[in-house]
Amino acid sequence: MLFLRDLGHTEVGGFGISAADDLLLIEDVVLVRQQCSVVTVAFEDESVAEFFDRQIDRGLRPEQFGRVWVHTHPGDSALPSSVDEETFARVFGRSDWAVMAIVACGGDTFARLQFPAGPGGSVDLPLAVDYRQPFHGSDHDAWIDEYLTNVQSVPDFLFPESPCLSLPSHGAISSRTYSPLELADWPAW
Repeated sequence: MLFLRDLGHTEVGGFGISAADDLLLIEDVVLVRQQCSVVTVAFEDESVAEFFDRQIDRGLRPEQFGRVWVHTHPGDSALPSSVDEETFARVFGRSDWAVMAIVACGGDTFARLQFPAGPGGSVDLPLAVDYRQPFHGSDHDAWIDEYLTNVQSVPDFLFPESPCLSLPSHGAISSRTYSPLELADWPAW
């Protein structure tokens, strides 16, 4: 998510893929086609349906791929917006449980587990990278391809002071819009 967060000046969203034996351990993040602005992420319904079909074909259970919504915020705050809260309630409100996780460019993180069972409730969760877990390697070229294939920036207004876009150590692309050809030639980090 950190890599995807830093690729552009919009929010980016995806689904967390959980470990079979630990549903709060996210082993992968998968993007679906989406239209994004600096304050919104809108997944395309057909792309979500295709994603669900692919995960079932892989032998995953819905609770492994359809319960954790991850997205980025291009600003300093990872607190959910009213739109985030409305989306989470509408899309995930009937699930046995669901997690909304947000990574902001300023380094702030947010995660909340909610569940409707009994009286229902929610609990804030800490986010951490567990470097003890096996990691199959990073493939920045594949991540850029996935981003270019799925993330369509919707013009609304510029967010030129994004902390991510000003961090040279992350190789951020900048706040200007790049064509897919320019991004495809982006050097490996």
